Amino acid sequence: MTDLRIELVEPDAERALQDWRHVHNLIVPPAAMDLDEVRERSGRNRLENAYLGDALVGCSTVRPPAGEDAVATVIARVLPRFRRQGHGTALYANGLARARALGAGAVETVLLAANTDGVRFAEGRGFVETERYVLDGESDLWITMRLA
Repeated sequence: MTDLRIELVEPDAERALQDWRHVHNLIVPPAAMDLDEVRERSGRNRLENAYLGDALVGCSTVRPPAGEDAVATVIARVLPRFRRQGHGTALYANGLARARALGAGAVETVLLAANTDGVRFAEGRGFVETERYVLDGESDLWITMRLA
């Protein structure tokens, strides 16, 4: 795992945007995005990709702190074939450090409830469920969790 490389996704880096989109859309298909949506998101949030050599391993999102409690959101996504090898832990730790450097007073994550691997991962790092919801007009269940 020492060869894991985490790279910032810049709004004008086409290949990096495509890589981030690929992982995101595979892990959370109900929230699939086109390239323009990813580009726009990269201007608001910190998006990163993780690689082992040339192999894309996963991606992450850090939404900057907001609101009275300065809540930041940290989301780490790892492709199924790279799970349980420490890559998610590295992506998460990197995102958590970034959120704290931005002044986060609290940290949350958002998961598709059907992603049981992701829910277990978050629970294993001290996150507790704060909300379950279904977006208007949709049927997929989402979970918001906060770091205890």
